[in-house]
Amino acid sequence: MLGDAEVATRLPARNLKRARAFYADKLGLEPAEERPGGLLYRCGATRFALFESAGAACGEHTQMAFEVRDIEAVVDELRRRGVVFEDVDVPGLRTVDHIADVQGNYPSAGVGERAAWFRDSEGNLLGIGQPIR
Repeated sequence: MLGDAEVATRLPARNLKRARAFYADKLGLEPAEERPGGLLYRCGATRFALFESAGAACGEHTQMAFEVRDIEAVVDELRRRGVVFEDVDVPGLRTVDHIADVQGNYPSAGVGERAAWFRDSEGNLLGIGQPIR
């Protein structure tokens, strides 16, 4: 029933104006469409929306991730724009220069992944991943 459906992420924003500025200034993304209380972004063949919400994201897990070809270049550019990356040091996962080597991956995506995480202006935890093939 849902196997042919498209999937789009929804991220809460307590302050949509502040979120819009973060996504534009820090990530270089502009909304493709907007409506009262919502902004729709397109990245490649996918999309995600920010919606105005009185609630806040827990930010305890990755809520959305961008898959990139060169994670070092993306992390460097985002840091230059003022994005602050999360450092992780737990058993089996440790960031070095804000990037972690993640063991394992889905068979169609490769044998591992390099990953980095940051929070947007609303506390949503976002990831960047580069599959290792």
